[in-house]
Amino acid sequence: MTIPLDSLLETAQVVSLPLKQKFRGVTHRELLLFEGDNGFAEWSPFLEYEAEEAAVWLSAAIEWAFGELPEPQREYVAVNATLPAVTPQKVASSLAAFGDFETVKIKVAEPGQDLNDDLERIWQVRRLHPQAKIRLDANGGWSVDQAVALAGAMVENGVPIEYLEQPCASIGELAELRVIFKRNGFQIKVAADESVRKVDDPQAVVLAGAADILVLKAAPLGGVARAMQIAHESGLACAVSSALESSVGLAMGLHLAASLPDFGLAAGLGTAALLAADVTENPLLPLDGELVVRRVNPSPRLLAEHVASPERRDWWLQRLAAAHALL
Repeated sequence: MTIPLDSLLETAQVVSLPLKQKFRGVTHRELLLFEGDNGFAEWSPFLEYEAEEAAVWLSAAIEWAFGELPEPQREYVAVNATLPAVTPQKVASSLAAFGDFETVKIKVAEPGQDLNDDLERIWQVRRLHPQAKIRLDANGGWSVDQAVALAGAMVENGVPIEYLEQPCASIGELAELRVIFKRNGFQIKVAADESVRKVDDPQAVVLAGAADILVLKAAPLGGVARAMQIAHESGLACAVSSALESSVGLAMGLHLAASLPDFGLAAGLGTAALLAADVTENPLLPLDGELVVRRVNPSPRLLAEHVASPERRDWWLQRLAAAHALL
């Protein structure tokens, strides 16, 4: 679906939201909001993304604001806690914002850290939340050998890992890792994220036998309908996750999660808890490990409070025009 650029610019607002702590190397999350027939949508491709990739995110935002959407199958979606690559001393305070939870995703393979830093973070989570399911998200930052070493440490210490999310960068490495896990008797699943959303063919990882689970993010995949198509064609279990959006953007991911079959995997959509401020007075924050499926519209007061500088607004509007030209 294509909407004229002028229709987007008419209601476009750019904001900069502070994070509680650095995440993906940034301390603020910049994003652009616009309003359509369905309500507000968020367009927030990460700053380093080129126009071609940003255009995919724009397609998703336009669908959310103007398009027809599937009917959700559930009113509530279970969500995991998300732990940035913090020191062990900050684990408790970082997870406190998520309240009660059954699953925690721990960021690992942070640039400037090593496997020992990852292990110390994992051990601290185990001490504080011994019953929680653990996911490890490396964002493709490990070699095969490093992923095997970490997995071996988990098995040796009796730490049950629900899955490793994108432990290595390439599809070939993921496939190799699954073979090694099977050979060593490691009951650890491999989930693909970047190997689904940053490749020309999202099914390539499936055809290569490189994943047990797909991690789906509505915005980077081009919207709810496209993500649902990928899930259906893959035949694999899927976990829906966020891209560090505001509650406006998280609502789209929540709609996707509630429209898919229940795979028994908590969604990574509780990340509004990582923001020090949001664009709504009623943010999508987890309660007892769940989120209510609903749309979110921003608060004029908060939009004004967190408005981006004129220079950053101009940058985003020029970026919007460049991405829109590729639709």
